Amino acid sequence: MSTTRNDGETPSEREPEERPSQRLHDLYRADLHPFEPVSDAQLLAAISRAEVHDRHDHASRADIAAYLGLAHNSWTTRRLRPQLDAHRSAGRVRDVRRYGLNLLALTAAGRRALGKARSAEEVILPESPQHRIWRHSRTLAHERIDGFRQALRGSLAEAGTLLGAERVPSDAWFDLAERLRKACWQLGSASYCLHEWPEPDDSRADTDEETRFRGRRNVWQWDRQ
Repeated sequence: MSTTRNDGETPSEREPEERPSQRLHDLYRADLHPFEPVSDAQLLAAISRAEVHDRHDHASRADIAAYLGLAHNSWTTRRLRPQLDAHRSAGRVRDVRRYGLNLLALTAAGRRALGKARSAEEVILPESPQHRIWRHSRTLAHERIDGFRQALRGSLAEAGTLLGAERVPSDAWFDLAERLRKACWQLGSASYCLHEWPEPDDSRADTDEETRFRGRRNVWQWDRQ
């Protein structure tokens, strides 16, 4: 059976498949848009949501931009600065210096102001970063899962061939063991991301509490296994 496609290109001549880390990065960045004005309540809500999802009492300027759906760049930073300065002067936001970074955190006054704004009207934020990661991980899993199945079938077929041989060098078994481990991990991770990863609830951080299979959500690790 020929391995040549209709266009005459063989599998070895195709463009290499985009690495999942780059694919995820590209999908994530495509969701972010250039700066547009946001309300004071939205700005406070973005800081609050970043603190909750990252489980810290502070947020970076990049986090704040991401929770507002904005691309993080010098233009966004300059345009948000007057609002952040006003909140700082009003005692609603404070500076935090941690890990060598200049971060921001809501104060008690800031939380009261946000609560008051929410009681007066709905404060709407765009899709959160953790929900974007969940959604795009499902997209990558859908794109790659058939290839992972095929790779595992190939490794299992090779195992059958080795089992049928009279004498097989030990190196062949060890090499196959590594390929089987990688193929099973990739397929298991893709299956989890596509079918079992619950949709995040933005009221809390989306963390995987499973301790036996740490990293199963890390789609960017698929080609590094």
